Amino acid sequence: MPNISIRGRKMPQSPIRKLAPFSDIANRKGLKVYHLNIGQPDIKSPEKAIEAIKNIELDVIEYGPSEGNKTYRKKLAQFYRKQRVNVDFKDIMITTGGSEALLFAMGSIMDPGDEVIIPEPFYANYHAFSEESSATVVPVNSSFENGFALPSIEKFESLISSRTKAILICNPSNPTGNLYSEQEIQQLGELVKKHDLFLIADEVYREFIYDKEDIHYSVMNLVGLEQNVIMIDSVSKRYSMCGARIGCMVTKNKEVIATAMKFAQARLCPPTIEQIACEAALDTPKSYFTKTIKEYKIRRDTLISELLKIEGVEVTLPKAAFYCIVQLPVKDTEHFAKWLLKNYELDGETVMIAPAAGFYSTPGMGKNQVRMAYVLKKEDLIRSVQILKAALVVYKAIKYKKPMIADANI
Repeated sequence: MPNISIRGRKMPQSPIRKLAPFSDIANRKGLKVYHLNIGQPDIKSPEKAIEAIKNIELDVIEYGPSEGNKTYRKKLAQFYRKQRVNVDFKDIMITTGGSEALLFAMGSIMDPGDEVIIPEPFYANYHAFSEESSATVVPVNSSFENGFALPSIEKFESLISSRTKAILICNPSNPTGNLYSEQEIQQLGELVKKHDLFLIADEVYREFIYDKEDIHYSVMNLVGLEQNVIMIDSVSKRYSMCGARIGCMVTKNKEVIATAMKFAQARLCPPTIEQIACEAALDTPKSYFTKTIKEYKIRRDTLISELLKIEGVEVTLPKAAFYCIVQLPVKDTEHFAKWLLKNYELDGETVMIAPAAGFYSTPGMGKNQVRMAYVLKKEDLIRSVQILKAALVVYKAIKYKKPMIADANI
């Protein structure tokens, strides 16, 4: 039998989707599953985007430009300028989701064996994208105890080697919900300038900031680093359009754009109809975001307050995005997450969570942590935590008063 590639074997499984078979088990049993495991917003997509899809008048759905529709890129550049991010449409490449933007960015700047430094915990697919680019992830650990603040610049610098090519950050952060300050971004900028590195910033959650004293500072505003900076963005969360699969890579580095175009041409073009919807979504009124952010703040505060009522549970208050890392009083949250779906129910209901170990690169980290997404309505979040609280009581009794249950039997 032919062998699978080494790269394929090294590709990590998604910690978010790997438990899907266990969710299927719960569904087959007729259980209602509360999904705290995935960042799929339930907020309605903008009416303007939906209307644009309904009113499309095309006789032929043709190939579009590999870099994306010019009208969309021009309108997107205007959108960024309103957010004090001064870019031209020629600095923007439309991609099939933010994931493809990251793949194009890494493929354009990384050679096999090159290293990318990433604060951990980080969005699990960063590891997968690095593997696909034959690059090596070098994690710099951030701490639960200090709210996952950006690690010190000294920590970053101690990890820079002759193979280091880039630093990758997510701001605001998935999975921690942290928001890096302007000062922290400026410090990173000075570091990449000193060592002549790329700074890649995934900024897809830029709108979701909940406290008045906090603001988002884009890496595109770093002065004198135009050739070093690459921004990744997407419509998935901003407009609750995850299925549209439209993102973009933004950089003033013309060589990076030209190189990424080679990858873009290989996949021909980003989706045509979805670009039409995304272009229309740019006319979404400010009131849409005001209402959305108000709703997520209520959900954040509800989830945090309910979790803190459970003995042994610890959680940091996220400043942005719609995720938080939660420490549970269990030794192995992956085992617990599987058990929740296969062996536990409370009045016909259970909860699905994402074990946090998959968001770390360092072995053994995050074993007692989970990522939770507060994308459910307030009442469902309260109910989810009630189920979690009751489940922990049962699980701890099974785990610590009886022999350990083997994974094979879960």
